[in-house]
Amino acid sequence: MLGIIFSLLALLSWGFGDFSIQRATRIFGDFKTLFYIGIVGVIAIFPFIYSELNAFFHTPHLLILLSLTGVVIFFAALFDFEALKRGKLAIIEPILAIELPITVALSALFWGEKLSLPQLFLVTVTFIGITLSVTTHHAHLHYHKRLLERGVMFAGIGAIVMGLVNFLVGASSQSTSPLLTIWFTNLIFTVFCVVYIVAKGQFKSIWTDIKYHPRILMAESILDNMAWIFYAYAASFIAISVATTISESYIAFTVLLGVFINKEKLQRHQIFGIIIAIASVLIISYISG
Repeated sequence: MLGIIFSLLALLSWGFGDFSIQRATRIFGDFKTLFYIGIVGVIAIFPFIYSELNAFFHTPHLLILLSLTGVVIFFAALFDFEALKRGKLAIIEPILAIELPITVALSALFWGEKLSLPQLFLVTVTFIGITLSVTTHHAHLHYHKRLLERGVMFAGIGAIVMGLVNFLVGASSQSTSPLLTIWFTNLIFTVFCVVYIVAKGQFKSIWTDIKYHPRILMAESILDNMAWIFYAYAASFIAISVATTISESYIAFTVLLGVFINKEKLQRHQIFGIIIAIASVLIISYISG
């Protein structure tokens, strides 16, 4: 049951966090946005994991696994951020949802996870519901006709790599601990970001960002770290496929936020998509919990 609760908390955190991340990338750029997420996570989580570090650094295979995860997160986040910065949510979000079946496939092929037929059916229905909920027009589903849309190529690559990230974070959390997984992967991609920021001569602008945009900086950093921590804990209690299915429904949740916060109007198929996505998540939560 704890895994289900953590998955739902990840759903909420990512749902609110996407708004902040899109705004942050347009203010700070991709690398600094990722840097703020990483450095906040490294500092905040360290007091809870420092006692694990000695044993961890003497376990080569775990060190390699988490290092690989950190590098993959770095590239996945940059592609996702660039897609959000350049493109329209209505165009980008249906593509980002592709990470769900990719994660499920990787978990089955390389981690030996086996979903029951009802679970597999509900994963499929959830994916369909998510896709419908974020598609404002049926033409947005014609991927082959809109390769030149702004941000689409970045979103496609980001979705594929993020599917791998979900799998690696889940596998790492089961192999070590959720907090250590998030802390160390944050450390890896933060180092990459620092190298880039210094090389571009942008380090001094960090103080300007903190001075003039503290709320958006902290909002995107805290929410994203909370989401990954909740997801890592979820994947340590239940199957990675199930944790991803539930938490990935944050994409449909952001549509609801758009309705209540931005007063956006929904098409009938979007309402239908939200209903079946939420219903599927509730049912898979029940039968898995």
